[in-house]
Amino acid sequence: MALALEPASVASISPEDLVEFDTQPAPVQELIRQALTLTEKKLTYQFGSNSPGNAGMDCSGSVQCVLKASGVDELPRTSFGFYEWARDKGDLVETRAVHSTDDPAFDELKPGDLLFWTGTYSTTKRNPPISHVMIFLGRLKTDGQGVVFGSSDGRRFRGKRITGVSVFDWRVPSAESKSKFVAYGPIPGFEDLREVPVVEEEEPRKPLKSIFDRLLKKQAD
Repeated sequence: MALALEPASVASISPEDLVEFDTQPAPVQELIRQALTLTEKKLTYQFGSNSPGNAGMDCSGSVQCVLKASGVDELPRTSFGFYEWARDKGDLVETRAVHSTDDPAFDELKPGDLLFWTGTYSTTKRNPPISHVMIFLGRLKTDGQGVVFGSSDGRRFRGKRITGVSVFDWRVPSAESKSKFVAYGPIPGFEDLREVPVVEEEEPRKPLKSIFDRLLKKQAD
């Protein structure tokens, strides 16, 4: 007999609520849109699920679902799998001694980056014992504070306890906590698209003005 799922209690925002959204490359914007679309479906937390059709998903399942919807193939399934993937194919930043999101270690953190924790629950045969993964979305225009996307059965958003696929406050554990924030980094394949060259549009030529300028120059000569 299947266990009854705890009812979803989630929060959502719009892409336009984020400070950095308009400046992000198109693939990152699409990733954020896909993530926020999932937060509107009122999906609960369900360990072992990676499909909205199950009425809930776990942390790595929600991340996998969003990346698939954004066109990324051959994805890991577990938080540890995502950690290995980002470490081996990306540019993972290890942050094992941080206890505040204001730490300089986060100076390079960007929307779309994967976030990793240990100790949120007991794991075996994982080194390091990664147990949680989420996606950094950026900062809210209302207060400048960071928000993340994923699935949880206890994290919070602006004081509200969340159960499900949602946006959450960007927080890292204190020094006294059993859980630790250990790393972040770009999604493999996305990092080369972050810096989009800006091509300045050439001002349209004005034929009449050009002819007039030449005539003036000829008279001056």
